[in-house]
This record gives sequence, C-alpha cells and structure tokens, in this order.
Amino acid sequence: MKEQEALIATAEDRLSSLEQELYTELLRKLNDGVPSLQSVARGIAAIDAAAALAEAAVLQQYTRPVIDETQDILIREGRHPIVEPGMKGGFVPNDTVLSSSDCQIQIITGANMAGKSTYMRSVALTVVMAQAGSFVPAAHARIGIVDRIFTRVGAFDDLASGQSTFMVEMIELANILNNVTPRSLVILDEIGRGTSTLDGYCIARAVLDFLHGKGASGPKTLFATHFHELASAENDLKRVRTYHFAVKDTGNDVIFLRKLIPGATDRSYGIHVASLAGLPGRVITRASALMEEFIRGEGAGGPRVQRYTQMLLVDPPPLVEHPVVSDLKKIDPDQLTPRDALEILYELKQLAGERKRE
Repeated sequence: MKEQEALIATAEDRLSSLEQELYTELLRKLNDGVPSLQSVARGIAAIDAAAALAEAAVLQQYTRPVIDETQDILIREGRHPIVEPGMKGGFVPNDTVLSSSDCQIQIITGANMAGKSTYMRSVALTVVMAQAGSFVPAAHARIGIVDRIFTRVGAFDDLASGQSTFMVEMIELANILNNVTPRSLVILDEIGRGTSTLDGYCIARAVLDFLHGKGASGPKTLFATHFHELASAENDLKRVRTYHFAVKDTGNDVIFLRKLIPGATDRSYGIHVASLAGLPGRVITRASALMEEFIRGEGAGGPRVQRYTQMLLVDPPPLVEHPVVSDLKKIDPDQLTPRDALEILYELKQLAGERKRE
C-alpha cells in the first residue's frame, strides 16, 4: 500500500518531467528543419492571401488598376472593400480625382453620418490594395505611385502619459507635416475639433495652406471638416476643390444619399443625428430651440458665436453701426474750427454714454 501511495503521490511530478523530456526532444528534432518549415509557412501564407484577394475580386467585381509614375489618383465608382460586403441595401460608389496639377486637395464637408470617413478610408485602402498587386473595388482605377499614406482620424487620448485628445491629435499631425512628400497621400478627418472653435478653425486653415504649399505640387490630401468656412480656401488656393455628401431634407426627415458631389455645404444635421442616436426628446427640442436663437443672434455670444460655428443654416443678421461711428463719418475735419471740434467731442461723448446705458 505504501508503494502504491508513493507512486500516486509522485505521479504528477513524473508526468511533468516526462512531458518536458518529450517536448525538448521534439524541439531538437525540429530544429534542423526550422528554415524549411518557415519557408513552407511563408509560401502557404502568400497563396492564402492571393487566393483570398482573388476570391474577393471575383465576388465583388473588382477591377485591375493601372499603376504609373504620375502623382495622380483617379478612381471611378470606388467602393470600400470591408463595408461593401455587409451593406444589405447596396453600397453607393463614388469617384475620386486627385491631381497634383489641378485637384491636389479635396475639402469634404457634409452632414454627420453622410459617409465622409468611409469615403476617405476607401480611397486609402484602394491605394494600398493596388500597390500590393491586388485588384481593387472600383470600375476603373489609375494610381500614381504613393510613397506613404498618412492618416489622422478618430479621437483618442493617452491617460498614461497625461496627453489629452487634442494633444494626441497635434502630435500625430506634427508627424504628418514633418514627413510628408509630394508623393504621399494624406487623410485628415476633423482636424482641430478637440479645442475651441476659433482655434480649431485657424489650425485647420494653416494646415491646409501648408499642405497646398507654394510650389507646383504637394501631397494628395482628403480633408474632411465641419469648419464650413474652410470652403473659401478654394478661392485662395488654386489646387483646392470643395466637395460635399448630398443629403435630401424633406422637412420632417433627412435622407443621407452617400453621394459625393462638387461644392460646399453649410449644414451638419448634428441635431438630427443626435435624435437618431436616441437622445431624449426634451434634449433635442431644447437643442433645436437654441439653434434658432443662435440663428437670430439672440443666443449666448450672439454674432461672435455665429461667425465661427459650423451650425449656421442662414446668414447672421447684419451688425448695426454704432451712432458715434455714423456721426464721425459725416464730419469733415478740414471744415471745423477749434470751437466746433470741441462741441462735437462733447456731443459724441454724451452719445456714447447714452448708448452704454442702453
């Protein structure tokens, strides 16, 4: 009995020892064949990847891209290779024209959920797939060789290092601006949204000017933004073009058409999207009322807020000129005597005091 008890007590230790011996022996035998096994694994992986891309190309009707030495990206009826298979109602394709000589930068505006981010990602993925040797999700594609793809999308912070969402965004943006080349593709989604509206707009516009540059070419850039004032850059920068995603507003509902069309828009439909997300009705009603106040110039901040926010649906009311300014414009200083000037000064001072009390 004691012998059996000893065998049982030491069985687990002997089992572990035996397993270790067998494992060591297996590694010793395989060691000589590791290079061959790795070579076979790489071959199988390459075949698997090629087969997967070929299957996707057949099932999703991809096309063979043309790769050339230009700095242009021309995609007709491009689609997102990941999103498209899961779309029950069908994926709405969009064209892309990025040219170093004409349309180097696309400023993309439009409603929340209209498809801006999906579109930009689809362009980047199409470029990656084309340069990897794959067919691409488009009716036609001509891709000028791209050396790097830079992206600044999403909103993340780094609590461990004490970096805010905006700081992380700026660090990533700095990396892009310091390393970009004329052959790069840059994807920027909502630059400057992590700070005040005015600061964010100024940073976004400065980045836009930097990427456009003063030379004959610059990096091809897709620049999505809710700073609708940036659309005016098309008038100042010759290789900037504005686009937006079409929306059908029926008055009671908003339908996202997912189609990229030329021109800018000044509406984001953020309150409508908030309603779709399930915010309480009281919040939506209050938000709509506040928007109406801002439109009329009655909200907190008045015209200043209206000037720098993206939610304006109509032009703000014209500013009323101060009476003192009006009176000063009527004065001809060359016709005044010293006594007249002194009397006018007292009158203006009195008028300014009355205006201040109002």
